[in-house]
Amino acid sequence: VVELNRAVAVSRAQGAEAGLAIIEALADSPQLRDYAPLSAVHGDLLQQLGRLDEACEAFTRAASLTGNARERGVMQSRADACRGGERSA
Repeated sequence: VVELNRAVAVSRAQGAEAGLAIIEALADSPQLRDYAPLSAVHGDLLQQLGRLDEACEAFTRAASLTGNARERGVMQSRADACRGGERSA
């Protein structure tokens, strides 16, 4: 989880591509691979880079992994926005 937070900080300081490199390395971690916030951050960085199809997949995965209905709705909305070509904040 610390590395996930670092990836977010790096993305803010050095750009989405730098943060994405850290996130993609974490995706193979058994401890984090099924952690909804990892997929959510992955989707956010992909969306920032204009990689909307991949972002949609990541947001959909985050929605499927969370047990919180409100978070699920937010992630599904972000996936829907990517499908429509919108850039949500």
